[in-house]
Amino acid sequence: MTYETLTVAADGPVATVRMNRPDKANAMNLAMWHELRRAFTALDETPSVRVVVLEGEGRHFTSGIDLQMFGELMPSLHDDCDGRTREKLRRFILDLQDTLTSLERCRKPVLAAVHGACVGGGIDLICCADMRYAAADARFSIKEVDIGMVADVGTLQRLPKLIGSQGLVRELAYTGREVGAAEAQAIGLVNRVFDTREALAAGVREVAQAIATKSPLSVRGIKEMLNYARDHSVADGLNHVATWNAGMLLSEDLMAAASAAQARKAPTFRD
Repeated sequence: MTYETLTVAADGPVATVRMNRPDKANAMNLAMWHELRRAFTALDETPSVRVVVLEGEGRHFTSGIDLQMFGELMPSLHDDCDGRTREKLRRFILDLQDTLTSLERCRKPVLAAVHGACVGGGIDLICCADMRYAAADARFSIKEVDIGMVADVGTLQRLPKLIGSQGLVRELAYTGREVGAAEAQAIGLVNRVFDTREALAAGVREVAQAIATKSPLSVRGIKEMLNYARDHSVADGLNHVATWNAGMLLSEDLMAAASAAQARKAPTFRD
């Protein structure tokens, strides 16, 4: 596929999705929202891809939603009936939510590598990733309050479950204050901080390569179970994983792992 706002490339089992509007600090225009969904849907359907790294081109990860979108959006929403205009807006917001949820729907783990600014919609975006890593210059902010709106595509729903503190999420959302890389690690927003962007890229790819050596069927199952458990009770989660393993446990991956253990060598798994 070709993209206007992204570059997408695979290096063996690890694919990289890079936001590519560096002259606009990777501001997320409408094309980028839609292309993110296209890219992650395509990677989900590509058997040879086992892990995806998400990053940004240029000085920043992303400055968040491109505010020009609002001006471009209003004519397409207009209807002489106020109720129909608002229904169109609601459907538009739901569709933007879905573009980011495509990262969660992608069965392959998604690792976000953040450098520079990660603002507003960028927080919504990385909250959908499986893991987040940062360069020392990374800074994060829930910026929507400063433009007079409520964050509406995932931050307020996902971030409390990531960092486990309603109070801290409320502070960040109410004030829009900036969080540096060290604080982001301390509160559990990012797994690890690297000194430089180059070290970040190398470190994240090392993690991605390690995941790529594991059973793809197992990794996909783990992602589904963790996403399901986040949104359901313990009892529901236990029932779901029992059903999964009743269907998937007796796989060739299990046999390959057992045979490799007996032979004292690393197992290999097909895509």
